[in-house]
Amino acid sequence: MIARYSRPELAALWDDKYRFELWLEIELAACRAMERAGTVPIGTAERVAAGATGKLDPERILAIEATTRHDVIAFLTHVEELVGEPARWLHLGMTSSDVLDTALALQTVRALDRIELAVIKLAEALAKRAREHAKTPMIGRSHGIHAEPITAGLTFARWHAEVLRAAGRLTRARHSIGVGKIAGAVGVYGNLDPQIEAEALGELGLAPETVATQIVARDRHAEVLCALALLGTAIEQIALGVRHWQRTEVGEAEEGFGVGQKGSSAMPHKKNPILSENLTGLARLLRSYAGAGLEDVALWHERDISHSSVERVAMPDATILADFMTARATGLVDGLVVHPGRMRANLDRHGGLYFSEAVLLALVRTGLARQEAYVMVQRAALAAIAEAAADGLVGARPGRFRELLGADPDIAKRLDAGALDACFDLDHHLRHAPAILERALGAP
Repeated sequence: MIARYSRPELAALWDDKYRFELWLEIELAACRAMERAGTVPIGTAERVAAGATGKLDPERILAIEATTRHDVIAFLTHVEELVGEPARWLHLGMTSSDVLDTALALQTVRALDRIELAVIKLAEALAKRAREHAKTPMIGRSHGIHAEPITAGLTFARWHAEVLRAAGRLTRARHSIGVGKIAGAVGVYGNLDPQIEAEALGELGLAPETVATQIVARDRHAEVLCALALLGTAIEQIALGVRHWQRTEVGEAEEGFGVGQKGSSAMPHKKNPILSENLTGLARLLRSYAGAGLEDVALWHERDISHSSVERVAMPDATILADFMTARATGLVDGLVVHPGRMRANLDRHGGLYFSEAVLLALVRTGLARQEAYVMVQRAALAAIAEAAADGLVGARPGRFRELLGADPDIAKRLDAGALDACFDLDHHLRHAPAILERALGAP
């Protein structure tokens, strides 16, 4: 992933230096297990470690690979250059994928650990904003059209819940990918012993693949990429919400705007939702890696290497990108400027039309058939909307919907003024919002 969309700690897990250090760590863990089994002279791992740890030269390994056209052979050749005779005992009975897949598992597990920490921070930021605006009323929308009132806190709580589900998927994916393989060619331990694998992987914090072939099964990697894609989509939900709120016609919230920040090269008045738009675009890219991961699952026989070229790009890029997006989304939420007054103004601009369902249900409770009641309420609502539109307004004039309902003889004979007024009670409508927040967030 390009530096623009990378955070250094996560990106460092995928650089050549770290990768080769992991390969050495795996070879040494296997060597120590073989020493205990009596197949390698005691002290071999210690001698190799003394000669190679901290001394690996990535450029030298890549130079050797330019000739060998094989990365693990190039690595082992370089280790032999550094430590001499003891290096002959490395990789005994192993195949390249024992090193490659085990290292990839370690890199991915460690990347997911960091991403999960970032996700926790995002969830905490959302929970904070949800509690802050627990009682801030705003209009809910369906199909982009005003529906019924909600609170801004419920929107933040909904995003919080989705982010927590994403975190749960990452935890499950971490467990799934946390396996390695030191089982030799095609995974049958032809020149190894399962005990060697169990001991070496145990030292590394991994479990053995249940049934390995030449490689670890790739549905595990696809699960990681799908979990990351869904995290990206959860972040996109937040970004889309902010983009809508910041629209001039809506104006209910906006991204923080720093001192010296510029919104447009041509228009000095502009403040654009650039962070949210950036996250929307990055979510598209992150999801594309899930498709690539799914394509990698089915391989020929005990393996081919059609997956390898994909993973060299997809696994680093997807983890680095997910980490970056999560941190950026946290900053977006923390810095978001919410305008409760504008939320209330938008809520009020439809003149109480959103209480139409409450009136409908009140009529039904009087014994009127639902569809007949619907027609009565709808004609008052549409008349209020048409009157406002004729005057260049959106929605209905304040109180006009209530007036039309009260003036309708079919409604008036069933609902008196007090009963109608009771339908227009915002506090009653939002009475369960605190319980929903508590269910989503728990006690503060």
